[in-house]
Amino acid sequence: MSPFRWDVLGVGFVLALPLLALYLRGDLTVEETTGRLPWCLVGGYVVVLLLRWAATPRSRQEPGAAVDPDTPGATPTT
Repeated sequence: MSPFRWDVLGVGFVLALPLLALYLRGDLTVEETTGRLPWCLVGGYVVVLLLRWAATPRSRQEPGAAVDPDTPGATPTT
């Protein structure tokens, strides 16, 4: 997954809004702001990664399903 996808950049921008507000208010210098902006992009990447992982459907296998012994690689149940 590319770190420059539109969803990653969008979430990174949303995470950067408080940082940009602190800069505009005068609490942070330009150096402090630019040093922290990449972390907003990393945070956006992690958020999108976790949301994609959580939204992926899982395979449905019933807990009591028996394994077919004729299937290659299947372990027989005792």
